[in-house]
Amino acid sequence: MGFILAAVGSAVGLGNIWQFPFQTGANGGAAFIVVYLLAVFLIGFPAMLSEFVIGRRAERNPIDAFARLGHRNWRVVGALGTLAAFWILSFYSVVGGWVIRYVIGSLRGAYFSGSEAYFGAISAGPEAVGFHALFMGLTVGVVAFGVTDGIERSTKLMVPSIVLLLGGLAVWAGTLPGGAAGYTYYLSPDIGALVANLGTILPAAVGQAFFTLSLGMGAMITYASYLGRDDSLPADGATIVVLNTFVGLLAGLVVFPILFSLGVEPGSGGLGAAFITLAGAFAQLPAGRLLGVAFFLVLLLAALSSAISLLEVVTSYLVDNTRRSRSTLAVALGLAIFVLGVPSAFGLSILGWYNAIAYNLLLPLSVLALLLFVGWVDADDGVAELRRGTGLSESGALAWLWFVRTVVPLGVLVTLLLGLQTLAVDAGLLAEAVV
Repeated sequence: MGFILAAVGSAVGLGNIWQFPFQTGANGGAAFIVVYLLAVFLIGFPAMLSEFVIGRRAERNPIDAFARLGHRNWRVVGALGTLAAFWILSFYSVVGGWVIRYVIGSLRGAYFSGSEAYFGAISAGPEAVGFHALFMGLTVGVVAFGVTDGIERSTKLMVPSIVLLLGGLAVWAGTLPGGAAGYTYYLSPDIGALVANLGTILPAAVGQAFFTLSLGMGAMITYASYLGRDDSLPADGATIVVLNTFVGLLAGLVVFPILFSLGVEPGSGGLGAAFITLAGAFAQLPAGRLLGVAFFLVLLLAALSSAISLLEVVTSYLVDNTRRSRSTLAVALGLAIFVLGVPSAFGLSILGWYNAIAYNLLLPLSVLALLLFVGWVDADDGVAELRRGTGLSESGALAWLWFVRTVVPLGVLVTLLLGLQTLAVDAGLLAEAVV
């Protein structure tokens, strides 16, 4: 249970509650949902099992796992995932700092006079750096206590709280006038629009699947390394994927009825859309302060649960390879990640560039390399590990292997190529913004 909740806590983060509604709104609503669900179950789930078999067999961090399995030259794949975790946490922590500001702002009603102006004031600048530091400090504090005392104990509280608070907000959102149009936009796909915009929707949907399932970051390898030999990897993986997807869809059931009830265009507002539009909604609704505190508390719990897993990835490597204490290493790494993220706290265009590098390059490249290793280099041992602790038949395991060898890498490769095109466009936009 500790493993499942920790892994779900890793997956259920700002990617689900902040990025998921924004990506859905920016990519056609229900059309995006269709591609996203296919990506989760046809690409994300097999890829997650690939990370599980590496982690549990090796019982090591993502870098040393490959050496333990007898393939030292493949340690670069683990290093790529560790780099991705390090990179993502650097800007993720900045957004976590925003959430802390909104929890405080909800208590005081600070954004009630103008949600857009409030977001502009808190999202960039010295104060954003300060709350970035505070969020990193909270993350370091949990990881420093270790796997059982820190991570398991915190996620056993966080994950049920996230689901409970989101569920209550979804019930409330369903009572809003005009909310039915939000459900239509969110749940009724336009197939014509899906086909016409597939080149744009596909990399966004697959990147979202990787981001929300914490794939390509070394997190699932790290957590699986602590897992018992008799546990069923397919059952645990399916539980994590279903719970994660449920929370993401639940977040949409909160956000879109609110947006449509206020006449707000879905996808508008860029990276700050959820903050601006929802804060504006709470400012106009009865008991707005209470609802604002509840919603942004959900975001804070979600952000911390994911940040903990990302810091654990990089910390576990140094714990295994140095004589320094876990607490010392967690503090040192937290400081380094904080410094890397400082530029993204001074402008949304820079933070968007950090995010684009993760979505379009680091995550698909890392997942692709892992799939090639499990599918072609370590196939026999991977199949045996997948079947351990479960009644999965050999034919079922071989079907997974065939998917990992062919269908999933092809889908990830197409996503990577499309994502690189998007990244090139984003680089041009960033250059213009800087100039």
